[in-house]
Amino acid sequence: MSATHRPWRSVLYIPGSKERALEKARGLDVDAIIFDLEDAVAPGEKANARETLAAALRVGGYGSRAQLVRVNGMDTPWGGEDLETVMDAGPQAILLPKVGAATDVASIAARLDAHPGCAETRIWAMMETTRGVFNAAEIAQAPRMGGFVIGTNDLAAELGCETGGDRMPLMMALQTCLAAARMGGIPCVDGVFNAFKDEDGLRAECEQGRALGMDGKTLIHPAQVAICNEVFSPSQAQVDTARRQIEAFEAAEAQGQGVAVLDGKIVENLHVATARKVLARAGGAS
Repeated sequence: MSATHRPWRSVLYIPGSKERALEKARGLDVDAIIFDLEDAVAPGEKANARETLAAALRVGGYGSRAQLVRVNGMDTPWGGEDLETVMDAGPQAILLPKVGAATDVASIAARLDAHPGCAETRIWAMMETTRGVFNAAEIAQAPRMGGFVIGTNDLAAELGCETGGDRMPLMMALQTCLAAARMGGIPCVDGVFNAFKDEDGLRAECEQGRALGMDGKTLIHPAQVAICNEVFSPSQAQVDTARRQIEAFEAAEAQGQGVAVLDGKIVENLHVATARKVLARAGGAS
């Protein structure tokens, strides 16, 4: 399933060094997993983590969940080895931290091109620096680009702003990255909500992300999954309308017409494209 035609409601970070967490992730009700070799792994555990994760990826068992591997930056002592080890496991996607320009992505794409087991591997970008925000449009169109993950914690630290409440200090960055992702035809996933026991705060931030147009949210704890899935899922009424729009348009096309009428309203290509996105967020397909 392509990245633009699948749900990205809940995207959970899992430490690559924790075998128990890697096993538990096989049964979680999440749309995607970020297997983390960066922030979630202590320096002394980096080598063990990459080997542990590569073994888990070879075993598989993660079903339809999208799988992204966040490696350490290529400017660190661990990034190059992370990439080499993980490439041998044939990952679905590599998530690069602190992407600042399209050239950061292109250099990794070239290494994937040279590896026979990575023909289908995509590259995702952590958008968590001011440089990355201002270069978001070119990054969205870089080789093998699969999507954006907003790193709100690192971005706020670089800006020196607060992240609580309505996140207004981050709004320019959030909307810039989202607009660039839409221009590039790729998903954009919102940053984490740190207070994993604050369900009301999580719900409010999920609702804000949904209102902005985010495809989903990154999560730091399994306890956050249910709320995230609920908020980023369309209602049953929206799903029913989407299916009826698609059916009406396809019936009109079969009769040689370019538009349909449903419940007294015009249905054209734009509405059908939106309807398919609604079904994708619901976990359906058409």
